[in-house]
Amino acid sequence: MISGPSGTRARKGMASTLRRCLLTVLPRSKEIDVKRAAIAAAALTLALTGCSAADPEPTADGTVSQDTFLTTHGLAAMDAVEIIDHLDRQKVTERPTDLIASVRADELLLSSDDQEVVVDLPDNQTYVSIAPYLTSTHDCFYHSLTTCLGELDNEDIQVTITDEATGEVLIDEQTTTFDNGFVGFWLPDDATGTIEITHQGRTGVTEFSTTEDGATCVTDLRLT
Repeated sequence: MISGPSGTRARKGMASTLRRCLLTVLPRSKEIDVKRAAIAAAALTLALTGCSAADPEPTADGTVSQDTFLTTHGLAAMDAVEIIDHLDRQKVTERPTDLIASVRADELLLSSDDQEVVVDLPDNQTYVSIAPYLTSTHDCFYHSLTTCLGELDNEDIQVTITDEATGEVLIDEQTTTFDNGFVGFWLPDDATGTIEITHQGRTGVTEFSTTEDGATCVTDLRLT
């Protein structure tokens, strides 16, 4: 697994985490349905006021153990793959409002109030989540599993992901976007290439990268 920059694993504090969260919950278009607006508002409230749920008991040095944190948030005994799959597929109306889950190139950063834990991703793999759109999207770099919202939820799409260096087709499947409007795939590290998505006769293409500084959140694939 590629190690991130030395600062990646350093604890940067909740302020920077919340700034990233806010970037993912403010779509450019105002045409968003009531359900999604309510979830975005809940995430914004979390960012501004902190979580109201009971906090995990901190250890002597002010941190919380990974097991305790995961248990508190209903993720006990799950590894990174299971946590990501669970949260990304979750119904928007059932999303936790006291948890931020940010997917990085080589780790999953989980935070709630003043607690933060890191769960390593599998070796040599990166999770990339894609939100194709027609008219409405938002800026995003690190996918936020509990706040990001795409335009096309629960829609059938055809996805083809190709490695430009080798020409290998990494993904070629018919699938359905999650309730959050995204669809996610595990891709090999250090790959660059193209993502092509087709939906109801419309097609869009964009680039991806799973290098150390690549985005895990792709929101610029417009269907035309």
